[in-house]
Amino acid sequence: MFRLRWTNEAAAAYASLRENAEAALQRPPVKKRRKANRNEGLFKQVHKCLSLLAENPRHPGLQTHEFRSLENPFNPHEKVFEAYAQNRTPGAFRIFWCYGPATGEITIIAITAHP
Repeated sequence: MFRLRWTNEAAAAYASLRENAEAALQRPPVKKRRKANRNEGLFKQVHKCLSLLAENPRHPGLQTHEFRSLENPFNPHEKVFEAYAQNRTPGAFRIFWCYGPATGEITIIAITAHP
């Protein structure tokens, strides 16, 4: 099990996703049946991705791989990785992360839509 640390950018993105999902829950349902809103679904997917990442960064569902366009904030010689929160979706969300700074920690660098 890894402990998750956050950059300010990643923490703000996660908080924004959570606020949007909570706001969607506050709206009354259009019909008697309640269907999950896009914001709710997106937050659930990102949250699940982060949970899997904390348990096992090599989980097959994350499709984790090295991402070379970002620099590691702690050590420029270390790798930055990308994990899939969504797949086969236009503008799918990705989580960028790295190991460290301490042993047993993963730092979430960014949570963004795929460019």
